[in-house]
Amino acid sequence: MIESPCIKVCVIDPATRLCTGCWRSLDEIAAWSSLSPDARRRVMADLPARNPRQV
Repeated sequence: MIESPCIKVCVIDPATRLCTGCWRSLDEIAAWSSLSPDARRRVMADLPARNPRQV
């Protein structure tokens, strides 16, 4: 099973074009299953900085 930050709250913010549930971009979400494990880990490491509630 591929690790994913998805929390099943899929709402795309029109200003940032990021999902407000997992903070991934539409491109990242679309490519997720084809990304390498290292690429997925890099995206996941960056996600907390995208969440305005965590900054």
